[in-house]
Amino acid sequence: MSLFVASLASGSNGNCYYIANEREAVLIDAGISCREVEKRMKRLGLSMQKLKAVFISHEHTDHIKGLAILARKYSLPVYVTTSTARSGRLIMGNRFSFRSEETIIVGDLQITAFSKNHDAADPCSFVIACNGIKAGVFTDIGVPCAQVIRYFNQCHAVFLETNYDEEMLEKGNYPFYLKKRICSDKGHLSNNQALDLFKTHRPSFMSHLFLSHLSKNNNCPKLVSELFNTHAKGVKIILASRYCETEVYAVNGLAGARKDYYLKVPRQMEFSFA
Repeated sequence: MSLFVASLASGSNGNCYYIANEREAVLIDAGISCREVEKRMKRLGLSMQKLKAVFISHEHTDHIKGLAILARKYSLPVYVTTSTARSGRLIMGNRFSFRSEETIIVGDLQITAFSKNHDAADPCSFVIACNGIKAGVFTDIGVPCAQVIRYFNQCHAVFLETNYDEEMLEKGNYPFYLKKRICSDKGHLSNNQALDLFKTHRPSFMSHLFLSHLSKNNNCPKLVSELFNTHAKGVKIILASRYCETEVYAVNGLAGARKDYYLKVPRQMEFSFA
């Protein structure tokens, strides 16, 4: 059985990641509006009725902006840590708490959360598994700590933060305090940090890598794509856009990356922004 994965949105203007098997699906974060989730899933030929839960990584607006309406409209359970819910003022009747290293079962999907470094109340990343196939959502990570490395090494597919190019951030017009926050141990991963993690710790069975959460002002999609493709060695490198959804990819644990062409393919905008 495959996992089917796609980015619906990835960036400081909104984050939302789709992971499914044949019967059920979950979203990691809901940082775009309910209407945009519906539109993007429809373009991909995906059913909203297949969604069974939403998992929240942390309380920043670009991860929860569309959550309340989406959860209410589709009666979706929301899984979020107590501290994140409190900090984000997430008050809803269908909210369920979890702790780091706890595994939540949603149909045949197993979702495991683990703590990460970021400037939020109780930030988590997630690994979603089904029949031995694993996909990870690793964004908003200040540093590739031991936890990140351990789970990265288990995954067949990963949404990995490549937030900024170090030279572009240094020479850019952001104020000093913001530059310091971005490159701190509780900020975001640079292209080079993510590349080092990929080169050093990727498992031999990894088939898909989604370059995620790119900065609009401090990164270049073409630059980071070329950087990772140089070291891909058979791994499919996909750019997760801040403006539109990716295609849906089937992750089946077999050698080489395969795309399901029967799924509706959206127009490509991967290199349309700076």
